[in-house]
Amino acid sequence: MSRPILAVVHPRALAHNLAQVSKHVASEKARAAVHVWAVVKANGYGHGLDAAVRGFAAADGLALLEVPEAVRCRELGWQRPILLLEGFFKPGDIDVLARYHISTVVHSHAQLAMLEAASAHAPIAAHVMLNSGMHRLGFQPGEYAAAFARAQALLAAGKLSVVGKMTHFARADDDLAVTRAQLDCFARVTAGLPGPVSVCNSAAVLSPGLVAAVPGDEQWVRPGICLYGASPYVGRDATALNLRPAMTLHSEIISTHVLPAGEAIGYGYAFRTDHDMRVGIVACGYADGYPRHAITGTPVTVAGVRTRLVGRVSMDMLSVDLDPVPLADIGSRVILWGEGGPSVDEISWSSSTIANDLLAGLTHRVPRRVDVAD
Repeated sequence: MSRPILAVVHPRALAHNLAQVSKHVASEKARAAVHVWAVVKANGYGHGLDAAVRGFAAADGLALLEVPEAVRCRELGWQRPILLLEGFFKPGDIDVLARYHISTVVHSHAQLAMLEAASAHAPIAAHVMLNSGMHRLGFQPGEYAAAFARAQALLAAGKLSVVGKMTHFARADDDLAVTRAQLDCFARVTAGLPGPVSVCNSAAVLSPGLVAAVPGDEQWVRPGICLYGASPYVGRDATALNLRPAMTLHSEIISTHVLPAGEAIGYGYAFRTDHDMRVGIVACGYADGYPRHAITGTPVTVAGVRTRLVGRVSMDMLSVDLDPVPLADIGSRVILWGEGGPSVDEISWSSSTIANDLLAGLTHRVPRRVDVAD
């Protein structure tokens, strides 16, 4: 029998979360067209591209990073727009984008030069990125108009089919004043320029009033982590946003011990019992993608009962307190996060990280299975 750890992906939850986002943006900006790019980068945030394409069937488009993953979505039957969030990297990518009708972000003069030098090809949709304060990708405010003009010249030459405007928010999850300042910068720099607009990530999409404040009649939002049933806000669980977990990570108890008071558990003796305690060993560790820095007290569900992690997470195993679960034994089901267990948000808060890190960081040695009920 194989090791008992398994990640189960729930396409119905993906579809539900997309519907929640779509409902919210429609209510925010009822008088203008708001389209949804479902972000499926990092192999659908660890859920698998196949499941993501299936779960997001109602999305207006998909957004990701890698050209091969974009081509894979086409091979899976996706016919609506696909956007490369970092754009293309080499001149040879342009022919692939044209052949598979893949849209691109344009964030540098080098990309514009590659497009200008490219031989004739089917026109590509492009979205010109403004650096409004994130300081990762994009043209500076003072150079944006000239970059946009070059893109419009490519539109006139038949190398581009659409020229849109885009930026990315740095603190939509925790500081709306900064986000409003970035939005003001975007509105000022792009004023009077034609084309669709795309600015909102998960936190911005779900923050009241932000979608409505975005200028332009055609808007594309770019939700990511919220589509997978995790919250984009620290300290606010996804259930409060009516989101459902799209992945359940579970394993089993593979050993049990009764330890007297004063005994230490695991590497570094990071936890010591203060009473006679029953402890279970779970087949899951940081080599599976469970966070090594999860602290004692991180929630876990064993045989349907909520209990806690104790001691350090090791490469292949972790220890849990079985005192609240007297009937638990070898083979008892353990839910690390997801349906019937703690949320991935709770695990991330206990590990000083974010849910994105945990879901996308689940390693290849953990088998994934799409829920047959879906």
